[in-house]
Amino acid sequence: MNPVPIIYENSEIIIINKPQGVAVQGGQNIAHPLDRELPQQLGYPVYLVHRLDQETQGLLVVAKTPQAANKWTHLIGEKAVTKEYDAVCIGVPSNPKGQFKSSINDRGIKKSALTFYEVKKTWDIDSYRLSLIHLTLGTGRMHQIRIHLAKAGFPIAGDDKHGDFKANKAIKKLTGIKRLQLISSRLTIPVDGQNLTFELEIPFKVELKPQSEVNTSSC
Repeated sequence: MNPVPIIYENSEIIIINKPQGVAVQGGQNIAHPLDRELPQQLGYPVYLVHRLDQETQGLLVVAKTPQAANKWTHLIGEKAVTKEYDAVCIGVPSNPKGQFKSSINDRGIKKSALTFYEVKKTWDIDSYRLSLIHLTLGTGRMHQIRIHLAKAGFPIAGDDKHGDFKANKAIKKLTGIKRLQLISSRLTIPVDGQNLTFELEIPFKVELKPQSEVNTSSC
Protein backbone atom coordinates (compact mmCIF):
# COMPACT_ATOMS: atom_id res chain seq x y z
CA MET A 1 0.00 0.00 0.00
CA ASN A 2 1.34 3.46 -0.92
CA PRO A 3 1.82 6.07 1.83
CA VAL A 4 -1.44 7.79 2.78
CA PRO A 5 -1.32 11.53 1.87
CA ILE A 6 -1.38 13.80 4.93
CA ILE A 7 -3.19 17.10 4.36
CA TYR A 8 -2.92 18.69 7.83
CA GLU A 9 -1.51 17.88 11.25
CA ASN A 10 -1.48 19.45 14.70
CA SER A 11 -0.93 18.14 18.23
CA GLU A 12 -4.35 16.44 18.34
CA ILE A 13 -5.33 15.29 14.87
CA ILE A 14 -4.22 14.40 11.37
CA ILE A 15 -6.33 15.00 8.28
CA ILE A 16 -5.59 12.54 5.50
CA ASN A 17 -6.73 11.96 1.94
CA LYS A 18 -7.99 8.40 2.25
CA PRO A 19 -7.45 6.50 -1.00
CA GLN A 20 -10.39 4.87 -2.76
CA GLY A 21 -10.60 1.15 -2.06
CA VAL A 22 -8.97 1.35 1.38
CA ALA A 23 -11.15 0.24 4.31
CA VAL A 24 -11.00 2.53 7.33
CA GLN A 25 -11.30 -0.32 9.81
CA GLY A 26 -10.15 -3.92 9.72
CA GLY A 27 -12.47 -6.90 9.48
CA GLN A 28 -13.02 -10.18 7.67
CA ASN A 29 -11.30 -10.26 4.26
CA ILE A 30 -9.85 -6.75 4.79
CA ALA A 31 -6.16 -7.01 3.91
CA HIS A 32 -4.84 -3.47 4.45
CA PRO A 33 -7.17 -1.41 6.66
CA LEU A 34 -6.31 2.19 7.39
CA ASP A 35 -6.36 1.68 11.17
CA ARG A 36 -3.46 -0.75 10.76
CA GLU A 37 -1.55 0.74 7.82
CA LEU A 38 -1.51 4.39 8.97
CA PRO A 39 0.09 3.65 12.37
CA GLN A 40 2.80 1.68 10.57
CA GLN A 41 3.39 4.66 8.28
CA LEU A 42 3.50 7.18 11.12
CA GLY A 43 5.21 5.10 13.78
CA TYR A 44 2.55 5.67 16.45
CA PRO A 45 -1.10 4.70 17.06
CA VAL A 46 -4.04 6.65 15.66
CA TYR A 47 -7.68 6.66 16.74
CA LEU A 48 -10.68 6.83 14.41
CA VAL A 49 -13.24 9.57 15.05
CA HIS A 50 -15.44 9.10 11.97
CA ARG A 51 -15.63 6.86 8.91
CA LEU A 52 -15.66 6.84 5.13
CA ASP A 53 -16.92 3.95 3.03
CA GLN A 54 -14.18 1.76 1.58
CA GLU A 55 -14.91 2.96 -1.96
CA THR A 56 -15.12 6.64 -0.98
CA GLN A 57 -11.95 8.69 -1.37
CA GLY A 58 -11.25 11.83 0.57
CA LEU A 59 -10.71 13.89 3.68
CA LEU A 60 -10.77 11.99 6.95
CA VAL A 61 -9.88 13.07 10.50
CA VAL A 62 -7.94 10.72 12.77
CA ALA A 63 -6.83 11.50 16.33
CA LYS A 64 -3.39 11.05 17.87
CA THR A 65 -4.48 10.21 21.43
CA PRO A 66 -7.53 8.70 23.14
CA GLN A 67 -8.22 12.11 24.72
CA ALA A 68 -8.15 13.82 21.33
CA ALA A 69 -10.35 11.08 19.88
CA ASN A 70 -12.96 11.71 22.58
CA LYS A 71 -12.86 15.47 21.92
CA TRP A 72 -13.12 15.20 18.12
CA THR A 73 -15.78 12.50 18.18
CA HIS A 74 -17.82 14.92 20.29
CA LEU A 75 -17.10 17.87 17.94
CA ILE A 76 -18.20 15.85 14.91
CA GLY A 77 -21.30 14.61 16.73
CA GLU A 78 -22.19 18.19 17.70
CA LYS A 79 -21.79 19.31 14.05
CA ALA A 80 -18.85 21.59 14.80
CA VAL A 81 -17.15 19.89 11.84
CA THR A 82 -18.69 20.43 8.38
CA LYS A 83 -18.28 17.54 5.96
CA GLU A 84 -18.91 18.11 2.25
CA TYR A 85 -18.83 15.70 -0.66
CA ASP A 86 -19.06 15.60 -4.45
CA ALA A 87 -20.65 12.82 -6.49
CA VAL A 88 -21.35 12.01 -10.11
CA CYS A 89 -24.99 10.89 -10.21
CA ILE A 90 -27.24 9.27 -12.75
CA GLY A 91 -30.00 11.76 -13.45
CA VAL A 92 -30.43 15.47 -12.73
CA PRO A 93 -32.62 16.91 -9.93
CA SER A 94 -35.33 19.28 -11.15
CA ASN A 95 -34.28 21.86 -8.56
CA PRO A 96 -30.62 22.93 -8.76
CA LYS A 97 -30.41 23.26 -4.99
CA GLY A 98 -32.31 21.67 -2.10
CA GLN A 99 -32.24 18.94 0.49
CA PHE A 100 -32.97 15.25 0.92
CA LYS A 101 -34.74 14.43 4.15
CA SER A 102 -35.81 10.87 4.86
CA SER A 103 -35.13 8.31 7.56
CA ILE A 104 -32.34 5.78 7.15
CA ASN A 105 -31.76 2.39 8.72
CA ASP A 106 -28.43 2.97 10.49
CA ARG A 107 -27.03 -0.26 11.96
CA GLY A 108 -30.51 -1.63 12.52
CA ILE A 109 -32.00 1.56 13.94
CA LYS A 110 -34.28 3.84 11.93
CA LYS A 111 -32.95 7.41 12.21
CA SER A 112 -33.84 10.75 10.63
CA ALA A 113 -31.30 12.01 8.09
CA LEU A 114 -30.67 15.25 6.25
CA THR A 115 -28.45 15.98 3.25
CA PHE A 116 -28.17 19.33 1.45
CA TYR A 117 -27.34 19.31 -2.25
CA GLU A 118 -26.41 21.62 -5.13
CA VAL A 119 -26.06 20.63 -8.79
CA LYS A 120 -22.71 21.89 -10.11
CA LYS A 121 -22.56 20.41 -13.62
CA THR A 122 -24.49 18.13 -15.99
CA TRP A 123 -23.58 15.87 -18.91
CA ASP A 124 -25.58 14.12 -21.63
CA ILE A 125 -24.05 10.71 -22.26
CA ASP A 126 -25.90 8.77 -24.95
CA SER A 127 -29.41 8.26 -23.48
CA TYR A 128 -28.29 9.10 -19.93
CA ARG A 129 -28.07 12.40 -18.10
CA LEU A 130 -25.39 12.67 -15.42
CA SER A 131 -24.85 15.38 -12.84
CA LEU A 132 -22.05 16.49 -10.55
CA ILE A 133 -23.73 17.16 -7.20
CA HIS A 134 -22.14 18.89 -4.21
CA LEU A 135 -23.46 17.53 -0.91
CA THR A 136 -23.26 18.71 2.69
CA LEU A 137 -24.17 16.44 5.56
CA GLY A 138 -26.82 17.66 7.98
CA THR A 139 -26.60 14.35 9.83
CA GLY A 140 -24.05 11.53 9.75
CA ARG A 141 -25.82 8.24 9.14
CA MET A 142 -24.23 5.15 7.66
CA HIS A 143 -24.22 5.32 3.83
CA GLN A 144 -26.42 8.42 4.14
CA ILE A 145 -25.45 10.16 0.90
CA ARG A 146 -25.62 6.99 -1.18
CA ILE A 147 -29.04 6.05 0.22
CA HIS A 148 -30.52 9.57 -0.05
CA LEU A 149 -29.43 9.97 -3.66
CA ALA A 150 -30.71 6.52 -4.62
CA LYS A 151 -34.05 7.14 -2.90
CA ALA A 152 -34.42 10.48 -4.68
CA GLY A 153 -33.85 8.84 -8.07
CA PHE A 154 -30.29 10.10 -8.65
CA PRO A 155 -28.04 7.19 -7.64
CA ILE A 156 -24.29 7.66 -7.61
CA ALA A 157 -22.56 6.30 -10.70
CA GLY A 158 -20.66 3.14 -9.88
CA ASP A 159 -22.68 2.39 -6.73
CA ASP A 160 -23.70 -1.24 -7.11
CA LYS A 161 -24.88 -1.54 -3.49
CA HIS A 162 -27.47 1.25 -3.35
CA GLY A 163 -27.58 2.44 -6.95
CA ASP A 164 -28.80 1.29 -10.35
CA PHE A 165 -26.87 -1.80 -11.44
CA LYS A 166 -28.25 -1.79 -15.00
CA ALA A 167 -27.44 1.90 -15.54
CA ASN A 168 -23.98 1.44 -14.00
CA LYS A 169 -23.27 -1.33 -16.48
CA ALA A 170 -24.31 0.84 -19.43
CA ILE A 171 -22.41 3.90 -18.20
CA LYS A 172 -19.28 1.82 -17.61
CA LYS A 173 -19.46 0.75 -21.25
CA LEU A 174 -20.04 4.31 -22.46
CA THR A 175 -17.55 6.21 -20.28
CA GLY A 176 -15.28 3.73 -18.53
CA ILE A 177 -16.60 4.62 -15.04
CA LYS A 178 -15.93 1.52 -12.93
CA ARG A 179 -15.96 2.59 -9.28
CA LEU A 180 -18.10 4.61 -6.90
CA GLN A 181 -18.00 8.28 -7.96
CA LEU A 182 -18.04 9.85 -4.48
CA ILE A 183 -15.37 11.92 -2.75
CA SER A 184 -15.16 13.60 0.65
CA SER A 185 -13.94 16.81 -0.95
CA ARG A 186 -14.22 19.58 1.67
CA LEU A 187 -13.81 19.64 5.44
CA THR A 188 -14.13 22.57 7.83
CA ILE A 189 -12.88 22.13 11.40
CA PRO A 190 -12.58 24.40 14.46
CA VAL A 191 -8.98 25.04 15.54
CA ASP A 192 -7.84 27.67 18.07
CA GLY A 193 -11.01 29.71 17.81
CA GLN A 194 -11.22 29.79 14.03
CA ASN A 195 -12.54 27.54 11.28
CA LEU A 196 -10.02 25.95 8.95
CA THR A 197 -11.22 24.59 5.61
CA PHE A 198 -9.45 21.92 3.57
CA GLU A 199 -10.45 21.05 0.02
CA LEU A 200 -9.44 18.42 -2.53
CA GLU A 201 -9.54 18.69 -6.28
CA ILE A 202 -12.49 16.73 -7.65
CA PRO A 203 -11.04 13.80 -9.64
CA PHE A 204 -14.10 12.91 -11.72
CA LYS A 205 -13.89 13.26 -15.50
CA VAL A 206 -16.90 12.11 -17.50
CA GLU A 207 -16.20 11.68 -21.18
CA LEU A 208 -17.95 9.62 -23.82
CA LYS A 209 -15.68 6.92 -25.20
CA PRO A 210 -14.92 7.03 -28.93
CA GLN A 211 -17.54 5.03 -30.83
CA SER A 212 -15.05 2.29 -31.76
CA GLU A 213 -14.33 1.71 -28.06
CA VAL A 214 -18.02 1.68 -27.17
CA ASN A 215 -18.74 -0.93 -29.83
CA THR A 216 -15.87 -3.24 -28.93
CA SER A 217 -15.51 -2.92 -25.15
CA SER A 218 -17.06 -5.56 -22.94
CA CYS A 219 -19.10 -5.08 -19.77
